[in-house]
Amino acid sequence: MDKANVAKSYKLGDISTSDVIVRLSNKEGRPERFYAHSFILKTRSKFFAEKLSEQNSISNIEIHCSGLDYDYHVDLLRCLYLSEDVLLDSWDSVISVVGILQVSAKLRCEEITQSCIEYLGAVPWEDKEEEEILKAVSKLGPIAMPILARIQPVDLVAAKNVFLSAIRFATSTGDPCPPFGDGLKTSAQEQVEYMLGEDEDTPLVTGDEEVKTEVRTGLSKICLSFEKDLSCLLLETDSDLVSEAAENRIMQSLSDLEWICSIIPKMDLMKDFVANWAEISGSILRVVEGKKLDSVMWSFKVKLIELTTKVLEAVGYGNVILSAPCRVQLVKLWLPYIRKMKPLLDSVGDEDSGFPYKMGEDLCENIEGAIVSLILALPSNDQADILADWMKAEQVRFPDLSEAFEVWCYRTKSAKRRLLEGSDRVGQGSATLSLDLSH
Repeated sequence: MDKANVAKSYKLGDISTSDVIVRLSNKEGRPERFYAHSFILKTRSKFFAEKLSEQNSISNIEIHCSGLDYDYHVDLLRCLYLSEDVLLDSWDSVISVVGILQVSAKLRCEEITQSCIEYLGAVPWEDKEEEEILKAVSKLGPIAMPILARIQPVDLVAAKNVFLSAIRFATSTGDPCPPFGDGLKTSAQEQVEYMLGEDEDTPLVTGDEEVKTEVRTGLSKICLSFEKDLSCLLLETDSDLVSEAAENRIMQSLSDLEWICSIIPKMDLMKDFVANWAEISGSILRVVEGKKLDSVMWSFKVKLIELTTKVLEAVGYGNVILSAPCRVQLVKLWLPYIRKMKPLLDSVGDEDSGFPYKMGEDLCENIEGAIVSLILALPSNDQADILADWMKAEQVRFPDLSEAFEVWCYRTKSAKRRLLEGSDRVGQGSATLSLDLSH
C-alpha cells in the first residue's frame, strides 16, 4: 500500500489506530488530548518528525499555545490529515488562514505553509485583514515573499508610468469615455491627489521633470478647453439663454481647473497656473460680463471668483513672482468684476444656506487680504490709480482697501520727506565743496 492510501486510512482522534497523543497546553481549561498517528505527523511536519525520532515507545508530544492561537493549532492538526489537492479548497477565510500559517511555520509544515501562502496571494483582502497579514508574514522570512510582492512598493519607473497615465486621464478634455461617463476621470483625479498627499514617498513623483511636464501640458489643455467652452456660448443661436449642455460643459471645465489648482502647489507649479490664468483672464471676463450671462449661472460665478482668489493670494503673498505690469493688469482686470459681483450675489443668494450663490465671509476676507497685499507691492503710481478708482466707485464697501490707502498715504509723505532731506544734503554738500575750493 502506497503512502497516499495509508494516509487516507487514518483519521485524527481514532483511538484504535492512534500511536501518538498530541497535548495542547493552555490555561483555558479546553480539551488538550488529540489522538494522532506518527506516520502522518512525521510526513507532514519536520517539528513532529524530530520529536518522534527522539522517542521509541508510544509518544506524548506536548505543544504550548496561548488562548489566542489554540484554535489555529487544532485546525492545523486537522489539516495534517488532508491531501494536498483538498487542502487548498478547504480554506474559508483570510483571518483563519493567517492564523494557521503562523502555526504551520512554527511546526515546519511545508505543504500547509505553501498552501496558505498560495491562498493568501490569490484572494482579495479587506484593509483590516491586510494589517493582520503584514504582522504575520513579517516574521516568516523569505517564504512570505509571494504575499509581500503583492503590496511591496513598486520601483520609481513603474510608479512614474502609472502616475503619468493617471495625469493624462485626469486632465483629458472632451466627451467622457463610455460607458463610465465622468466617473473614471473623477477617480483618476482623486487618485492623483491621493498620490500627491504629504508623506515620505511624495518626492518620487513630484520632483520628476517628466511628471511636471505632463502636468503643465494637462494644465494648458484644461485652460484652452475652458476658454473654448466659454467662447462657444457666444455662438449659440439663442442669444438670451444658455443651454443646459453648454452650462454643464463649462462647469466641468471649471471643476477641472479647481482640481488642478489644488494639486500643482504640491509640485511647485503654481506659477504655471497663474501664468495661464493671467493669459486667459481677458477672454473669460469678456464672456462672463456679457449680456448672455448677466443674470444666470450664479454658482459658476462664485466658483470663478474663488479660483481667481487663489491666484490673487499666490501673487499677493509673494508665492508666485510676476512683473509689476502683470500684477497691475491682474488687479485691474479682476477687482472691478469682484466688486460688481459682490452685491449681485448677495441679492440672489439663499439667506438660509448662503451657498452656492453668496460670497461667504471667509472668501471675502481672503479676497481683501490678497488684494491689499498685492496693491501694496505695486509701484506707487499704480497704487494711486487703483485706489482712486476704488474710492470713485459706488460700492466702496467691498473689498475694504482702507489699509492699503492708509499705507499709501504714509509712504507718500515719507517718500516726499526723504526726497526733501536728500535735496538738503545735496545742497549742504555743494556749499561745503565751494568753501573748500575757495581756500
